[in-house]
Amino acid sequence: MARPTESASSSPALDAALQRTIEALASPVRREILWLVWDAERPAGEIAAAFGLSAGTISSHLTALREAGLVDLRRDGTFRRYRVNRTAMAAVVPLLAVSDTKWTVADDLPERDLTTVADGHWVTVSTRVPLSREDAFDCFVSGERYTQWLGVPVTIEDRRFAAELEWGTRVRGHYEVVAPPELIAMRWDFEDDDVPLPGTQLVGYLRFFKTDPGCRVELHQQAEGAEQAEFLTVAWSMVLGRFTEYATSSRDSYSPRPRRPKRR
Repeated sequence: MARPTESASSSPALDAALQRTIEALASPVRREILWLVWDAERPAGEIAAAFGLSAGTISSHLTALREAGLVDLRRDGTFRRYRVNRTAMAAVVPLLAVSDTKWTVADDLPERDLTTVADGHWVTVSTRVPLSREDAFDCFVSGERYTQWLGVPVTIEDRRFAAELEWGTRVRGHYEVVAPPELIAMRWDFEDDDVPLPGTQLVGYLRFFKTDPGCRVELHQQAEGAEQAEFLTVAWSMVLGRFTEYATSSRDSYSPRPRRPKRR
């Protein structure tokens, strides 16, 4: 009887490649780099400047990502430009599937009572605020104003946004479309214990409608299944609830929310 051949999936070369990929993605700095070069090709110097790290340190991180096949390198004269290899990321993301506990719904969030929710194939969360449509739109594209009303530091640069909520959840995303003062289309994700992994982004849309008086803000969020829809409903109700609190008060300065453990 012929001896069965060893499957390709268990070959030493593939095992070593998978190990390189896992090790590359284990570093929060490398995950941050992947977010930075997800939508745009960037030179190594610009990447280093974004992190405030030395060129040598960033070079070692980029080398690890390149050897794992997660970023592509293009030489442009004296510049080395990097961009995510989306094909490689699409192949590896299923191997790093997030636990179902990511979609554990939080309770005891008073901001939820300030919004109206409709649940279908898309989650819809809306609120009305006494701001002009232009003013409300600016609150979502200005990092300074976003920080004021969310209560935690928010950075927005080159349409990339990032924040860490007071219980430790990190949010990262990219504004795909910014059409003032009517529409923001975004891809985003979050992680409680680490930097979220590009390639797993959720799709959402913010729409701004003029009313008399003020305006209505609507969030339309794609969801996969009832459990994820329930989680996203609670999450966005909290976010738009905070925006409503800000818009209906006289607060015009940043008041950081105290750190607290994540509640269920």
